[in-house]
Amino acid sequence: MEKTKVLLVEDEPTLAMIIKDTLDGDEFDIILASDGEEGLARCKETKPDIIVSDIMMPKIDGFTMVRHIRKTDSQIPVLFLSARSAANDVVEGFELGGNDYLKKPFGMAELIIRIKALLKKITINKEETSTFTLGQYSFDSITQTLKHQGNKQLLSNRESEILKRLCANKDNVLPMKDVLLELWGDDSFFNARSLHVFITKLRHKLSKDESIKILNVRGIGYKLIID
Repeated sequence: MEKTKVLLVEDEPTLAMIIKDTLDGDEFDIILASDGEEGLARCKETKPDIIVSDIMMPKIDGFTMVRHIRKTDSQIPVLFLSARSAANDVVEGFELGGNDYLKKPFGMAELIIRIKALLKKITINKEETSTFTLGQYSFDSITQTLKHQGNKQLLSNRESEILKRLCANKDNVLPMKDVLLELWGDDSFFNARSLHVFITKLRHKLSKDESIKILNVRGIGYKLIID
């Protein structure tokens, strides 16, 4: 069986070796980088299946590294590791194209579960309907692009995942709880606030066509309608 190539970008040598020693084997091939600059080089060189990256690192931090990677690769899943868990940090990570966020300290079993879940989600997404027409816009959830009259916007992974669910449920209520459990892992008040931030950003990005509306259904979820 072909191994899953995991690019681990982590500046704490002890933690990096613990992860490598735990995950290296029949299922995973761990590629190490000690900072964002090396991570960019190793990503280009090895073309990994998934990136697991710390945020606070020397030379180039994890957010900046992923911002560079997303310019040429919108699909590779990214799992951020960080001791920081402030709302702004989490939202910024998702906006830049992060797919998941694991707070330090964490257990190796949880890390493995998160990696497998992200890889499975990417595989499922490739098999689902990926292109949608929304009024004057066209949306491709694989390339995470939104087009309007020849102009293209690149969405973050989290924006793309939310918009895809809204499109698939057009004219019907998309339950907020389902989105939170699928994308965030729990439906806490903190994550609900984060979801609302992304909904607001999507409204702004779709604002050139006034027929498109994302409605709040108070206490239940959101509904995409096109007049």
